[in-house]
Amino acid sequence: MPKMKTHSGAKKRFKVTSNGKVRRLQAGRKSGAAFASQPTTGSRRRNRHLSGEVEVSKADTKRIKRVLGR
Repeated sequence: MPKMKTHSGAKKRFKVTSNGKVRRLQAGRKSGAAFASQPTTGSRRRNRHLSGEVEVSKADTKRIKRVLGR
């Protein structure tokens, strides 16, 4: 039986904590970030609230762990 390969897209997006919880970046941050030269793209307050990581929902945790080879 060959080794199971880690899904390269998933390993860039998810992180497993020492307790086994799966973390992901907050959604809605990539497009429309606020910059000084383009103030209409989004507020700094919104970007602050969208920063950081959140826990993945319980329904998706099992599938993501399998793809990550855990």
